[in-house]
Amino acid sequence: MGFRKKNKSPPVLSHEFVIQNHADMVSCLAMIILLGLMFEVTAKFAIMFITVQYNVTQVLDERSDPVNLYQYGPKDVATVFFYLLIAVILHALIQEYILDKMNRRLHLSKTKHSKFNESGQLAAFYLFSFIWGCSILTAEDFATNPTFLWEGYPHTHMVFQVKFFYICQIAYWLHALPELYFQKVRKEDIPRQLYYICLYVVHITGAYVLNLHRLGLVLLVPHYLVELLFHASRLFYFSDENKQKGFTLWALLFVIARLLTLTLSVLTFGFGLPRTENQGFSLAEGNFNVLTIRMTCLAAICLTQAWMMWKFINFQLKKWREHSQNQASKKKAVSPKSKPQKREPTRGGAANGVVKSEDKTSPRARKAKAS
Repeated sequence: MGFRKKNKSPPVLSHEFVIQNHADMVSCLAMIILLGLMFEVTAKFAIMFITVQYNVTQVLDERSDPVNLYQYGPKDVATVFFYLLIAVILHALIQEYILDKMNRRLHLSKTKHSKFNESGQLAAFYLFSFIWGCSILTAEDFATNPTFLWEGYPHTHMVFQVKFFYICQIAYWLHALPELYFQKVRKEDIPRQLYYICLYVVHITGAYVLNLHRLGLVLLVPHYLVELLFHASRLFYFSDENKQKGFTLWALLFVIARLLTLTLSVLTFGFGLPRTENQGFSLAEGNFNVLTIRMTCLAAICLTQAWMMWKFINFQLKKWREHSQNQASKKKAVSPKSKPQKREPTRGGAANGVVKSEDKTSPRARKAKAS
């Protein structure tokens, strides 16, 4: 892990060397790009990596000031790459200075240790993205005007916050792919994490490229809230297994978020976009409002929600079985045992048909005395 002092240094450029020092290497690469701003020859290329590209200035009214809007283009790949490097560095910082210290105090097993790190990283990202997304939606006044999801499509122009939000989202989920190697994720956990990482990349990039960034932002915010609650509940569960109330609230909000996602998707692709004025397919204008693309997007969203519900139902059944087994084992352990009956003393000092003699001499001495 980067930023960590090691007693034994592995061979240079070995797998262990790269894993331990990957954050330092990435930091050097990011610094080289930043240093490019200092020279006039390289400044043009460095700006392409650091700043948001494709600025368009529009004047809405003669009396109002010009507004800076943004479009997307091929140069966004360079910007995504730079912020991917920043995400790797921040990932290493959170792991080193927060999660590793908490792991040392909790003394978790290897399985729980891996899940704790995963939930810690994702909880921090979901919290930041949820707050950022809410601030953007508040400025857009979506609550008072839901039709802004499809009105004026294609939405080829974005404000700075929206474009930068999508750049950071794509960069984060792309950085999660090499982190599977850097974090030494267990082989049995890699398929599960690859599934949701690829789903995030495909859906967020699709919303960005197809000029559906309004719908994508509205669907991401409640989804991130639900995921934040789940990973926060799992962190509390690892610290104390009795703290499981958060999972109940998460289960309720999870179902509501899935219904909300399906409702807004059907409303946008089934009723909103087909009634807009701009119908047709045009790469130059960024217009993808044709039946094939609409149905493909709707089918992708519906299949993803169905897959998530299937995983959710299996997770709940597994928890219910574990709870039933724990309750059954507790009942067996607490089952009442047969109580021994107290013996009542009989008259004459006899108990159970045996008469106890008060003579304490040995049987051999009594026999010699009788003879």
